[in-house]
Amino acid sequence: MTDVRHRELEAGRWFELTLAEQLGNIGSEVSRAIRWRERNTDLARGAFFRALELFDLTLADARHRSAPGRLREIARAREVVADFLDGPNQFGTTAASLQKYFDAFAVAAGLERRRGPA
Repeated sequence: MTDVRHRELEAGRWFELTLAEQLGNIGSEVSRAIRWRERNTDLARGAFFRALELFDLTLADARHRSAPGRLREIARAREVVADFLDGPNQFGTTAASLQKYFDAFAVAAGLERRRGPA
């Protein structure tokens, strides 16, 4: 993927978000890709590529380097999403299971925002 779709995020804003916020945002793109899959493949593909780009930015976030288990989970989530949206779905993933996984991060991000800075 050479076309950067999230220039302002790549410039540093992404790295100011918490992990929950990052994964919640990725989940939004995954949701869009799933929602548009049957109706408009171009829109679905765009959302899929944006999700992959956000995954890559998350994996590049230096804060996650100190927690190898965290990096493994992010990389595995990327693999599962790619397999579901553009592969043979060898993991047997469902749209509902992806939604449930990413919704948990969106809820956690919302709770973090309500609590305020630590």
